[in-house]
Formats: sequence, structure tokens, C-alpha cells
Amino acid sequence: MDFNIQEHARIYITDDFWISINDTLISTWIVGGILIIFAIIARIKIRKFKAVPETRFQNIIEALVEAFENMTTGVMTKKYAYFGSWFFGLLMFLMFSNISGIFGMRPPTADFATTFPLAFTTVILMQFMGIRHNMKKGEYIKEFFRPVPIFMPLNLVSDFSKSISLSLRLFGNMVGGLIVMGLIYGLFPFFATIGIPGALSIYFDIAVGALHAYIFVLLSMYFIMSKAPASDQI
Repeated sequence: MDFNIQEHARIYITDDFWISINDTLISTWIVGGILIIFAIIARIKIRKFKAVPETRFQNIIEALVEAFENMTTGVMTKKYAYFGSWFFGLLMFLMFSNISGIFGMRPPTADFATTFPLAFTTVILMQFMGIRHNMKKGEYIKEFFRPVPIFMPLNLVSDFSKSISLSLRLFGNMVGGLIVMGLIYGLFPFFATIGIPGALSIYFDIAVGALHAYIFVLLSMYFIMSKAPASDQI
């Protein structure tokens, strides 16, 4: 059984530079397309929302937004709630990507080339937080030289290594589930895959996928808050 990422075509920019059309890219396009369609539908529906919900769709949307808003303010406080828009979009992308395996797709998050850029974005936002809210007081720079200046290289590595730990955690769990389910499905004939393999697929693709999307976003929030002024940290 082949668990490698399959390349289906190449788009050549020059003779030495090309874009690989592989399983990860195709899955990412599909997930992105679904999210865009859902966003358009939600936008159209939102214009018809009433002060008192009259439809199930409005109840679901309002409950989802309220739950995520509570999560964001609970971790980052209301002062930094402006990060909520980014993290909501990230959570939706990760959840849809993680559960895409149940539809026979290769989850984009089972590719380190997807998880690392997303995790590195968290590190960039950490520095943004530090520069925006600590630079005037000089705390942003001083933080790298604590407790003594000799620790500066270690503090820099510590900051940027978070992108490695975040990305590997998500990537490892998703590719691990992909391999386990591939091996399990390989043990059963096609007509028997609805039973035990199907139940395990629900666990690995939906339960574990949703859990690790939540963990990724939650840890990202905590990492960013670590750069907030000490008086704002919780």
C-alpha cells in the first residue's frame, strides 16, 4: 500500500521551476472551495437574520460564532479579540481538512508542507504581538536577553521552534491516522469495510481530526498571548 503523496501533473513556469499538482494541492483546493461556497451561502443568509432567530440555520451560526468568541476572549481576553477572525478561518480550514479523509481524500494536513506554513504564521503573529504591544517599552527586545544575555540565542530558537512543534504535532497525528486506517482497510474485503473499519474511520477522521484542529488553534492562541504585556496575560 502506497502512502506517498502522488503527483498528477506539473505546471511549468520555467524549465527549472514548476508547480506540482499533487494530492495535497487538490485536496486543499477542494476544501478551500467548499469553505468559500459555505461562506457565500452564510453571507447571503446572514442578511436575512432576525433579532430573534427564526430558522435552524441562524441558531447554528449564532451558536457557533458565540462559542468561538467565548473561546477567543477566554484565552486572549477581549483586548485581543481581533485575532478571532483569523483563528476562526484557520479552525474551519483545519477541521474540514482533517475530516476530508472520510470522503476518500488525502487530508492536506497529512502533508508537512501544509502544517508548517500554518504553524509558522503563528510565530509571525507572536512577533507581531510583541512588537505592537511591547516595543515602546523596550520589553520586546529585553525578553530575548532574559534571564541573562547569554540566553539570547536559546530564546530565539525557543520562539521559532514553536512552528516545528505545532506543525509536527498536527502532521504526525494526521499522517499516523492515515496510515493506520489504510492498513486496517487493507485487512478487510470491500464489503466488510462498513463495520469496524467504518467505525474507526469516524474516530480517526472526525473525532481525532476535530480535536487536533482545536488543539492547534488553542496552542496558537496561548503562544501569541505569551508575547502580550505581562499585565494582560492570564
